[in-house]
Amino acid sequence: MEPAERDAAEEASAFSHPAVAPDATAAYGDHPDQLIDFYAPRGAGTGVPLVVLLHGGAWRGPYDRTHLTPLADFLARRGFAVANVEYRRGSLLPQQGGDGPVAGRWPDTFDDVAAALDALPLLVRDAVAQADPRRTVLAGHSAGGHLALWAAARHVLPADSPWHTPGPPPLRGVVALAPIADFATAVELDVCGGAVLQLLGGQPELSARSAHTDPSALLPTGIATAVVQGRDDIVVPPAVAEAYVDAAAKAGETVGFTLLEDIGHFALIDPASDACAVVAEELAQLAY
Repeated sequence: MEPAERDAAEEASAFSHPAVAPDATAAYGDHPDQLIDFYAPRGAGTGVPLVVLLHGGAWRGPYDRTHLTPLADFLARRGFAVANVEYRRGSLLPQQGGDGPVAGRWPDTFDDVAAALDALPLLVRDAVAQADPRRTVLAGHSAGGHLALWAAARHVLPADSPWHTPGPPPLRGVVALAPIADFATAVELDVCGGAVLQLLGGQPELSARSAHTDPSALLPTGIATAVVQGRDDIVVPPAVAEAYVDAAAKAGETVGFTLLEDIGHFALIDPASDACAVVAEELAQLAY
């Protein structure tokens, strides 16, 4: 199967599942997008690991957390507590003479992810009593994979950054799925139609803001990290993840890298795909 044909088939399958309603929803701010949906583990006891999901969609407004709800349910049925995070994304604004979705909001997207992660330990206690916040694994897909890697590296940010934390986050690890993890490579390959440049506010802002937002520039983190990538991904090509893994190695840090044959971009979040079982196993290895 040709990569473009595979991509279309994977996307159709991943988006064919009906949305799954959460067991609880909590707000971490006043904006309508500042919400976290919680899924309780099915048939599990107490003290279960918590998986925090950050959805993808090139940081663009039309793509919200809804498309990750089948994955959240899949993980809950495998015994995880799950938190599915929403955050502010780009809106529909005039672009190149027309109306198109602009990627991300500066600095709102980063403000929200930081605030959500900071609020999560208290929110999860009320929402999912079975969860053990001390056994938290952060996971994200595509643009959400970028945000997961970034959120795990906030202690590496300059001390005057509004998102800086004085120490590493209380995470067991991070699992990044086809992440936009290296901005230079993503810009070079024009990943998602210039999404990185839109996220950071354009070419003039790229260098200065990349230093505070590019996962490849925020290494080493000291946080156990695994990357899962489809070899046939044409949305976020493997070269982007490979550049991040190489940057980590140069910084003295080992990042687990699983490259799945005959897999593209969307199978990683599709409960009907064998690739999704691989993702669940990566999460379990870090959580338990």
